[in-house]
Order: sequence, then structure tokens, then C-alpha cells
Amino acid sequence: MSILVIADHNNSELKPVTRSTLKAASEIGDEIDVLIAGSECSSVVQSVVDVGIARTVHIADAPDFQHAIAENVAAVVVQLAPAYQHILTAHTTTGKNFLPRVAALLDVQMISDIVEVLDATTFKRPVYAGNGIATVKSNDTTRVLSVRGTAFDPIESGIVATETNTLDAGTFPDPSPTTYIKDELAQSERPELNNAKVVVSGGRALGSSESFALLEELADSLGAAVGASRAAVDAGYVPNDMQVGQTGKIVAPELYIAVGISGAIQHLAGMKDSKVIVAINNDPDAPIFQLADYGLVADLFEVIPEFIRQIKEGS
Repeated sequence: MSILVIADHNNSELKPVTRSTLKAASEIGDEIDVLIAGSECSSVVQSVVDVGIARTVHIADAPDFQHAIAENVAAVVVQLAPAYQHILTAHTTTGKNFLPRVAALLDVQMISDIVEVLDATTFKRPVYAGNGIATVKSNDTTRVLSVRGTAFDPIESGIVATETNTLDAGTFPDPSPTTYIKDELAQSERPELNNAKVVVSGGRALGSSESFALLEELADSLGAAVGASRAAVDAGYVPNDMQVGQTGKIVAPELYIAVGISGAIQHLAGMKDSKVIVAINNDPDAPIFQLADYGLVADLFEVIPEFIRQIKEGS
């Protein structure tokens, strides 16, 4: 089974979710190649080589790939597709942008957001906001899959002697008329929400954007990222790039602290795979307690300052 994994990166660093995608690929078969489409991305290439899992790293290095415009990336993937039975990438914003185009151009059914590999043709994926798991079997000659990174542990380094194959720029399809304008990125010294080992999230119970400063102080003392429920985002307390849940970001940190979050199904779908879940809520019947490893029924405005004080004294 020949497998092509499209790396998720920012031209300078390989994103950790690619290692999780490689783990999923390894559960399908061991004939794994990687495509890196970017611009001046030699450091990313070296990162994949160092993993020691891929047989070959295909390198599409050109200015047209710098911003991962979906039409450009999809065209290169389709060029390579005849040699592969499986095409995988992470279920991230980038992957969700170009992979459906790949499936459409190949005239096959895309299977999105897989969380388990049963065999080379059968996979599991969540449905109904994670309340159900569908088992999907594909009879397509090429199986196009996006992988939920939080469902697979990052792959350990292997010992494969990886070769590199720089694709001839003259064979690239004509660039898309789509034009990159700019990125607007939230700047923060805290860890990125998707990759943080500790996440502190707040809900509507905080009552205001000013109250989120309490969570930010707690997060800073723990070296954590700050998240929020959809209710807090809709109320205007925090920007939507902090939203955790079905329509936000999917996270699976080692520690998830839910503060003033009731535990709606849509939120649980985005954090239920966290290793340890701590819930703080003054409602003993809040659904979040059914999922939490540790629960504290208390007023968050009394508990959080005390947490911060004890952490500072302990350090």
C-alpha cells in the first residue's frame, strides 16, 4: 500500500500534527512518502528526513506554494496521485482547504476527520458532534483522508533512510488566479492553542472580557494556552480564534481546565480527548462534570485567585 502524506508546515517549521498524520499512515501500511509544498522550506524537509519514516520526500519548492493556496497544492497532489492508494493530510484549516479539491479532481469520496484506522479500507470518524462514531469503508482505488491529529499520538522516529525528490518546477501546473493578500494572525507569547500541553478555557459564567484576565493570569502561571466556549465567544468576551469545540478548535492537551463552562455537546466534542480534565463550576448538575476527571463545585471568582496564589507560592 503506497501512501502519500502532505505535510502541514509554515515554510520554516513542520507542524506537530504532521507526526500524528504519519502515525495514522503507519497504521495503514509502511510504504509512506511525504509531499512538502512550500517556498524556501529546506528546514521542513530536514525535519521530515529526521523523522526517518518516509521512503521519499517529494519537494515542491516555489513561490506559488508559499501560502498553500488550495488550487496550487491540489494540482501537485493530483500529479503525484497515480502512484498512491492513500492520500492523507491533517484535518487542519490548510488540509480542509485543498484536500476536497484533490478528491473532486480524482473523482473519489473524501473521508474526513478520521480518528481510527481499522484496516487499509476501513476507518472511523465522528458524527453528530462526536456523539456517534461512523465506520466507513471505501472501495475507491485512491482513498483521500484527513486525519484528526488529537486522535493519534505523534509517531516516534524511525530508521528509514529517506530520499529526497525535488520536483521539476517546469512540470508544475499553471498557478491559480487566486491571489494571496495577507495573514491576520493573533500575536501571543502563550503556546498555540492546538499544540499546548495545558489549556485553560472559560465560559459564559465569567461574565465579561475583563474577567478573562483572571484566566490569562492562571494560564501564564501554568505556561498554558487560553481557550473559550462558543457562548463566551458569542457574548464578545474573547475573539473567535480562542473557541474550542465542534465549530472551533479541537484540542487534546495533557491538562484541560474548564472554568465556568457548562459542557454543551458542541464544546465537549472539541476537548473530550484531553488526558486530564478539571472542571470548575458552581452548578453541581453541569454536564461537564460527567466528563471531568476532577470536579470542583465552587465560585470561580474565589477559586481561581486562590489557585494562582498557591501556584506562585509553590514556585
